[in-house]
Amino acid sequence: MALDLEEQEQLDALKAWWKANGNKVIAGVALFVIGVTGFRGWTYYQHKQVAEATVLFQALAREFSGGDTKKIRAVAGELIDKYPRTVYAADAALIAAKANYDSGDTKSAKDQLQWVIDHAKASQTQDVARLRLAGILLDEKSYDEALKQLSAKHDAAFNGLYEDLKGDVLATQGKTDEARAAYHAALDQLPKTSSFRPIVEMKLGALGSQG
Repeated sequence: MALDLEEQEQLDALKAWWKANGNKVIAGVALFVIGVTGFRGWTYYQHKQVAEATVLFQALAREFSGGDTKKIRAVAGELIDKYPRTVYAADAALIAAKANYDSGDTKSAKDQLQWVIDHAKASQTQDVARLRLAGILLDEKSYDEALKQLSAKHDAAFNGLYEDLKGDVLATQGKTDEARAAYHAALDQLPKTSSFRPIVEMKLGALGSQG
């Protein structure tokens, strides 16, 4: 059936518009399809990474229970190398750091704790690593470096523990008044029901009365 004049004009206008914009439309659709496909592929990849990291972390937990430092290092190293973007990598580094420290390898322990500080996605995991690193630095008499770690920004939930360790560093340096202030700050921050409070109070009492 022949088109009337108005319909012919509309058809001609549509053809002209498609001629001018058709390539853009096709490109846009193609990009959308690629984007959806890419997102699905990335989601699958992410799930696959997490699943594989979970299996390795379970193996790491078993090795940690067995106390074999060599195996702990091997499994943790594989997990960190292959799946550094997963939450398990930072936890694996913390476990390996403890195993290394317990075996006397403080250098490796410090390196792994620093890796956690630099790469962990959860800020509280970073806070734990800083606290442990500061403790090692205290043992090594690297007081300024320990205090630097303890002065870093951290979650308020860790205030009491950070202040307590800061008190330990200052007390070891012979800075009694500053140590006393840090222990008082720790007691102010720790929950009233915390089982750690008596330990801080004991340390505070060992410093003697403020003179």
